[in-house]
Amino acid sequence: MKKTNKVNRSVGKIFNGIFSFFDKWLITPITKGILKITDFIKDNSRGLEKFVNNKQTLIVLSLIFALAVFFVVDQNSNAILYQSAEVLYNQPVTAEYNEEAYVIEGLPETVDITLIGRSSDIYLAKQYPTHEVSVDLRELKPGSHKVTLKYKQNLASIDYKLDPSTATIVVYEKVSETRELTYDVLHRESLDSKLTVSNVTLDRNDVIIKGAEYKLKQVATVKALVDIDNISNPEVGDITLKDVPLVAYDSSGNIVDVEIVPSTVTATVSIASPSKELPVEIVPTGELAFGKAIKSLTSNVSSIIVYGDQEVLDQMTSFPVEISIDNLDKDKDYNINIQKPSGIREVSVKTLVVHLTLDDVITREFENLGVEWRNLDDTKYTVQAYSEADRYVTAIVRGSQEVIDNLDPSTIKVTIDLANLGPGTHEVDVVVTGSDLKLTYEPKVKKIRVTITEK
Repeated sequence: MKKTNKVNRSVGKIFNGIFSFFDKWLITPITKGILKITDFIKDNSRGLEKFVNNKQTLIVLSLIFALAVFFVVDQNSNAILYQSAEVLYNQPVTAEYNEEAYVIEGLPETVDITLIGRSSDIYLAKQYPTHEVSVDLRELKPGSHKVTLKYKQNLASIDYKLDPSTATIVVYEKVSETRELTYDVLHRESLDSKLTVSNVTLDRNDVIIKGAEYKLKQVATVKALVDIDNISNPEVGDITLKDVPLVAYDSSGNIVDVEIVPSTVTATVSIASPSKELPVEIVPTGELAFGKAIKSLTSNVSSIIVYGDQEVLDQMTSFPVEISIDNLDKDKDYNINIQKPSGIREVSVKTLVVHLTLDDVITREFENLGVEWRNLDDTKYTVQAYSEADRYVTAIVRGSQEVIDNLDPSTIKVTIDLANLGPGTHEVDVVVTGSDLKLTYEPKVKKIRVTITEK
């Protein structure tokens, strides 16, 4: 009994506190305000009565009241009753089906959703984090089907329309095949000109592709796309790239949309800097003025370091630099900008200076030079001179006397080309060349006869 009385007293105190709060801050101020207005009206009753009974005053008050009512009604009708529409563009579509067993084609990736309703409801609907559009394909078998897309509506007061709302899809059984994996190197040009990709090693040699059977037949190759731009600081050595994407291509190089397992691989990229130091070889082109010969060709640079593909470097024995000597009749200095040959990415020298001096031309003959043949399959045929006169050739050399006096005859080569020739006797052209490009060479006899026989 005592406990009940104590609870009753506590509840009474709470209600007394609430009543005191409202009495102090609401009831008492309003009462005082009304009393003041009443006293003001009593003291000024005649003036107010005259003001209110004035015809113009009544018209103005009526107009103000009418405008106020119109404004309130208009605002409420716009906010509550007015129907509006808003479009949510490119909303993703999700499909429910067995992704391990089937492939779906023809289903749109996104749709546009038009929301129709009161502005306030549309505003609330847009606040939801997702606007999921879905379609249930779990009961469908392989073949063509027309399906209806569904929008998981959040508010019952909102109407919606999907564009498109239906789709004609094709369900295929998913099959798989194993394919060999190759690679492509992208953005090689991003490397420093002195560097090159010498090799790429992938962590696997094959992958599994999955999809509709007709799609797998289109796949000609599967490649790992090794992108040099993904290497932060390329330098000589091995660099590991993870998560290298894989792409399937058809025979025309177009991407084929199939599933690739795994979707990425790890690649080890070997970066090298192949280089070779080559002697500079000045190559005169054209013909000098009559009676003139080259006495000397000197360059301020004797050798040059080139950077490029290793197979190109292996084939180079010198670095040729051409100069034009057409109709030249006096000494000349050349300032030359170095041009990079095909397969060479960088050179150590950008420009060089060549000094050419001229002399009067003389002619000298070099006799009894042996003949070398080329382009004949020596596993099937043998070749010999038709006569003793065809066995040796005399070469005519023109140039500066000083250069010819120092010429080693062994550097003069006499050759014949036997390409496309078979057994029998043939008359062939004679070609004479020499290693000293300051001189000109020609055979005294333009043709010789040789006999080809089968072994």
